[in-house]
Amino acid sequence: MTATRLTVVRPGAAAPPASAGERIVTLDEFSEWTRSGAFLAAIGRYHGARILVPRLETVGRPLRLALALRALVRGAIHVEDAHGQRRRISTPQLLAWLARYASEPFRVSGFLRRVEHEVAAIESAPRAPHLNFDFAKPPLFLRTDLSFGVRAGGSVGHIAGVLNALDAFTGTPIFVTTDDVPTVKASIERHFVAPREAFWNFPELPAFVLNCAVAGEASGALGDRAISFVYQRYSLNNYAGLQLARTRGVPFVLEYNGSEIWMSRHWGRPLKYEPLSERIERLNLRSADAIVVVSRALREELVGRGIDPRRILVNFNGVDEERYRPDVDGRPIRSAYGLAGKLVIGFIGTFGPWHGAEVLARAFVSLWQQRPDLRTQLRLLMVGTGAGAAAARTIVAAGGADAGTAWTGLVPQEDGPSHLAACDVLVAPHVPNPDGTPFFGSPTKIFEYMAMGKGIVASRLDQIAEVLTHDRNAWLVEPGDVDGLADALQRLTLDADLRRRLGAEARRDVVAQYTWQQHARRTIEHLRSLSVTSAVVRR
Repeated sequence: MTATRLTVVRPGAAAPPASAGERIVTLDEFSEWTRSGAFLAAIGRYHGARILVPRLETVGRPLRLALALRALVRGAIHVEDAHGQRRRISTPQLLAWLARYASEPFRVSGFLRRVEHEVAAIESAPRAPHLNFDFAKPPLFLRTDLSFGVRAGGSVGHIAGVLNALDAFTGTPIFVTTDDVPTVKASIERHFVAPREAFWNFPELPAFVLNCAVAGEASGALGDRAISFVYQRYSLNNYAGLQLARTRGVPFVLEYNGSEIWMSRHWGRPLKYEPLSERIERLNLRSADAIVVVSRALREELVGRGIDPRRILVNFNGVDEERYRPDVDGRPIRSAYGLAGKLVIGFIGTFGPWHGAEVLARAFVSLWQQRPDLRTQLRLLMVGTGAGAAAARTIVAAGGADAGTAWTGLVPQEDGPSHLAACDVLVAPHVPNPDGTPFFGSPTKIFEYMAMGKGIVASRLDQIAEVLTHDRNAWLVEPGDVDGLADALQRLTLDADLRRRLGAEARRDVVAQYTWQQHARRTIEHLRSLSVTSAVVRR
């Protein structure tokens, strides 16, 4: 039957069940379809279309997508979300969007001057004479990334971990966020920030626009309530947290996970407005009353940039040891992927350029080719998806190891433990930074692996080698060493006693040192010490 409705599924939205008369494609598939020109043959073919999104408020201004759908569809186009909300994109709406899009280039310079004026005002404002943390009051936690539908990954684990643990030491946090974050406990009060449509179709500008939206939503959510401090996970071009802290007269705590400017240069593309972005990043770092970083490399970077080391807390990532534990049942996952009775090597991640998924793929291919006698037993389970997944798939396929590899695609954060439980060996094949600077990450997967009590193979790389000790709680290999990784995988898959010994020690270590509860406690102890120091200086 010829499809009469076209459904485009944005990242983070659940694809609907297949039905007669409907063509369902992901946004990436649709984009590739339009780029190839193949969609031209389908112009006017569909009676209707819909765009599925995680939350209607995060849709922004999908002008290009809506225009492409308008060419294919004779009838109505709607945006729908998982909560049943629905909005029609009418022809007048499209024309209005086009008019705004056409006029906005003439307003960019004026808008950027206003941003620079706001930044200059914050730079010139006097700082509070002393710190005063009232931990009985709730902190305000800000998540200000312009990324939506993120259902899994290190950022999800970190945000939920910190939020869920803070109220053991403070009032219950108030969470202001641009998107829902899985596994945040229901008792956390949350308020969603709807991004503005202004400059939506221009690179980087929406991040500047977001400052006003965040400040407005947070102020409305708080009303007259007092807070203990503002805690912000820093994101590109955002100074809303600093503004709110100054307005409320409370300390500003910045969580810094690495320079957005550096990441854009080395893992993406250089920023168009880099000088202004760098100025905002520097403003946050110099103005924060306390900065929480996840590695010593980040601390050294900040000290090198002139940040007072007394304000910096090195606080490694952590794990929810009750969700990630050795007795989680992995049998349903083994059954789903045909892994029952197999020796399973597992990896979980977003396949970022630092994850080394391609190195793991090459190592598994090497093992597969060199030990044909293990092929009936050995399997690789690649959990997640992301930019590097296609390259890893190509390596496995080219090496003839497809039959031994299972790819799950995106797995929600809630289902991560059961997928890890399905594995015998867990791998963290991280690679060094491309410019030779120290690896500054604190991979959440390391702590999740440890909490599962599994045998771990990991790169001997900066902080990873601080947390994991070779032949005590993990088996370490040199980063990027395909042969060394293949040998380690073979050793652990064939030695159950070694896996058990390493896994048991890893579980003991993570419970003793690296839970989110301990992470939050260290943060509050650091803030308390700053408050005491400030009081002493004041006297």
